Amino acid sequence: MLRSIYSKFILGYILFGLIGFITVAIFSQKMTYDYLVRQNADKLYDEAILMAATYEDNDYFFTDINAAASRDISMVANFINARIWVTDRSGKIVLDSDHGRMNDRQITGFDPASDASHFRIGNYYDIFSEDMLSVEAPINYNYAPIGYILMHYPMRLVVSSTNEILNIVYITAVIIFLLSLIILLVFTFYVYIPLREITTGAREYAAGHLDYKIRTINRHDEVSYLGDTLNYMSSELEDMEKYQRDFIANVSHDFRSPLTSIKGYLEAILDGTIPAELHEKYIRRVISETERLRKLTEGMISLGSMEVSKQLKRTKFDINHTIRDVCASNENSCRKKNIHFELTFEDESEMVYADHAKIQQVLYNLIDNAIKFSNQDGIIYITTGIRQRKVFISVKDTGIGIPRQSIKKIWDRFYKTDLSRGRDKTGTGLGLSIVRAIIQAHGETIDVVSTEGAGAEFTFTLPAAE
Repeated sequence: MLRSIYSKFILGYILFGLIGFITVAIFSQKMTYDYLVRQNADKLYDEAILMAATYEDNDYFFTDINAAASRDISMVANFINARIWVTDRSGKIVLDSDHGRMNDRQITGFDPASDASHFRIGNYYDIFSEDMLSVEAPINYNYAPIGYILMHYPMRLVVSSTNEILNIVYITAVIIFLLSLIILLVFTFYVYIPLREITTGAREYAAGHLDYKIRTINRHDEVSYLGDTLNYMSSELEDMEKYQRDFIANVSHDFRSPLTSIKGYLEAILDGTIPAELHEKYIRRVISETERLRKLTEGMISLGSMEVSKQLKRTKFDINHTIRDVCASNENSCRKKNIHFELTFEDESEMVYADHAKIQQVLYNLIDNAIKFSNQDGIIYITTGIRQRKVFISVKDTGIGIPRQSIKKIWDRFYKTDLSRGRDKTGTGLGLSIVRAIIQAHGETIDVVSTEGAGAEFTFTLPAAE
């Protein structure tokens, strides 16, 4: 059975309150009781010592106890709520503060030196019917005891005082416990309710409802951050799911178009729709469509392999020399549109440490795009330079440029801007994806700056060779 964190917290809170209350009650009762016993014993003992001191060195005290002495002892006894006895050395009571009820009674087994403590608790030699707190102070004559002052304080009064103090402690503990419910309210509002919302969101995401949004309060705490993170995750997953659908649709479209053309041309040749004298023309079109399929397949394979950086074969080579070679191989394409290259190199030679074949592919794709989208009589600017052990390579054209809303999408597979559709009849939409994958496999970056109608500039970095 699933138990929520809230019910566990409530259970723990109640157990904490009960255990805390019981612990406080037990320790408070013991400590308060012991404290009041010691306090009352010390007070009685101080009174007994003071009273005994008034009768010291008075050898005729026991033979001449007058009414004034009895009255004084009774007054003190009433003041401290105790019973006071005056005994001789043998334990015979000669004066009782309770109207002399115990006068002339002998305390059986009287031995004031038998207890190491200055007080004792009990019925005092089986005389009282209840427990008493008793203290004894000697009356001395010539430094020898001739009698004793005995004071007895009912323990029920100590217990009563203890209970009164404990009642205050218990009420205070209950009030603190009730005030601590604020913690429960804070936990409910700031932790439990957001966690419950996050749990609901996670359940919706697991069911495939990626459009569900977790309601979060902008509190800038960990729980709110978790909710925002899950919302971001669902948004990314939704985008990825859309991207996968678009990817499959694009792949299907790009494969279906040339396959349909190939199938149509071949069927027309076989059934005689296309006359024999035109066979060569349409077979060349079939070959062209086949070449298009090959480029598409190789692009996808190349893009997939670039996602594993271990496949790079790094060597030291001159990037300027490589740029010149790639430009020379594109002279034929440039001649058709009268496009010229303008190369600006910071040094005659710039050595880099990278995969030579892959970087050639990057340059080929970037220059091919620059030629494809440049205007008639355009110029393509290619520059290199070194900054902090990084070689910067820039390829800039003066063509149609890239719309602002499309700049972030040009790296997506099969993506083509609306402006490019009229010019890019044979493109696969994988070129820039391959370029970025190769550069990222090298641990480097590539950026683009473009103004619509004025051209685009692609800049990437490579590590300089030692």
